[in-house]
Amino acid sequence: MGHVSQIARRCEAAVVTAYSELRQHGTDDMTAFNACTTLYRIHHPEASMNEARRLVAEWVDLHLDRATGSARAEA
Repeated sequence: MGHVSQIARRCEAAVVTAYSELRQHGTDDMTAFNACTTLYRIHHPEASMNEARRLVAEWVDLHLDRATGSARAEA
């Protein structure tokens, strides 16, 4: 089970990094979100589009400020 968890963390990190870098290079929120959803589905074709969207949104919202794509400031 630890192996699956490590893979999931790497997927999460890849999606968050991709979204952040796209936003930092001027890509709008929705385009970056769609690109990251596609990225996730390329690596996980078994995932439905809804599942991919939910996971990407959850990860981005957890780690980043959607308005800027930058890491959230810890409170």
